Amino acid sequence: MKATFLRSKLILTVLVPLSFALVAMSSCADSEDSTNGANADPALSGEMINNPKSAESKPDAVLDQATVPVMTFERDKWDFGAIIQGEIVEYSFKFTNTGKTPLVITSAKGSCGCTVPEWPKEPIPAGESGFLKVTYDSNGRRDKFDKTVTITANTVPNTNLLYISGNVIVPEE
Repeated sequence: MKATFLRSKLILTVLVPLSFALVAMSSCADSEDSTNGANADPALSGEMINNPKSAESKPDAVLDQATVPVMTFERDKWDFGAIIQGEIVEYSFKFTNTGKTPLVITSAKGSCGCTVPEWPKEPIPAGESGFLKVTYDSNGRRDKFDKTVTITANTVPNTNLLYISGNVIVPEE
């Protein structure tokens, strides 16, 4: 019984305070890094990683938002209406770079495997337009659908969303 009491006292006097000290030290390091504190590496900021245009500049440079490309879509939603199960449908979203520097799309991802985007791989000069084609495969699908495409580019903010919807009709056998 005396040995159990001594173990309990050891835990309370040594291990518990040590645990709190370790948690406190790791919490400070995490919060400082996540808020870009004094010890944070400016080359690793989210802005630099997420925005290819700003990643080209020097780490201490200030991004001039007046010169950043702007991706302006004629429309950001398209409804395919009723389609027959098994049909593959597509729509091309037209966009214009209304900014003052070339627009570079680094990726476009559909919300599921049935939604596949294709985008221009070359830079879109200021004032020029391009198309982002979205293909929807209704094979094995049924009923109403709402899908998104997330576009990552050198814009601020660096993501844009497109939306497609429709209703898949299953043919009677």
